[in-house]
Amino acid sequence: MGDITLYTWSTPNGIKVSIALEELSLAYRVVPIDISSGAQKEPSFLAINPNGRIPAITDFGQRVFESGAILQYLTETYDQDRIISYVPWTPEYWEQTSWLMFQMGGVGPMQGQANHFRLFAGEYSEYGLQRYRAETKRLYGVLNDRLTVSPYLAGSKYTIADIANFGWVRYAPLALQIDLDEFPALKKWHNAILERTAVQRGLAVPIPKSEAEIAERYRGLRDKVDELRSRP
Repeated sequence: MGDITLYTWSTPNGIKVSIALEELSLAYRVVPIDISSGAQKEPSFLAINPNGRIPAITDFGQRVFESGAILQYLTETYDQDRIISYVPWTPEYWEQTSWLMFQMGGVGPMQGQANHFRLFAGEYSEYGLQRYRAETKRLYGVLNDRLTVSPYLAGSKYTIADIANFGWVRYAPLALQIDLDEFPALKKWHNAILERTAVQRGLAVPIPKSEAEIAERYRGLRDKVDELRSRP
């Protein structure tokens, strides 16, 4: 069943796919793509994703890139029992798709920019940092409002919409020091998902790292950016 190879790294987008694969109990091979070394720009990987971004998969010769597209491919191809998805063309399916795209078009890009200015920028920009951190928090407010009235984003069931957004919410306290206590329903949702066995397995792909190790790495990156604050 399947011939899946996952090309990935431990990022908010990367863990989405490994979690989904684990939730579906699918066999897959892992090819680590160390984005810190530029491996995602090598010709062999560009043949799989011309945009040079992880994650990507191949399955029986079919390439699929962009994490949202991969999640849809996996559920439409392999989730016949609807373990993490709703039946296509139902109202719940469109709710699922809407929240998946909310992450792809909102949370991911905005939090990604916040991460850039807080962790990776070559110069300190208070405007950039505050602009994108504030927008990330606004989007978290939208998620929190939804989760106040629904146990999961698409309805009564945990789906790829939750997996996609969890991938980013998971790292917000560690990278951006966003306190999830400000978003009680979102925090409850996050903590419940984090306890899932398949999620724990997915978080360990391709390289297991403890929360303390991740937090320490982000702390070092923030310190480097902060050092730029006093430069002319």
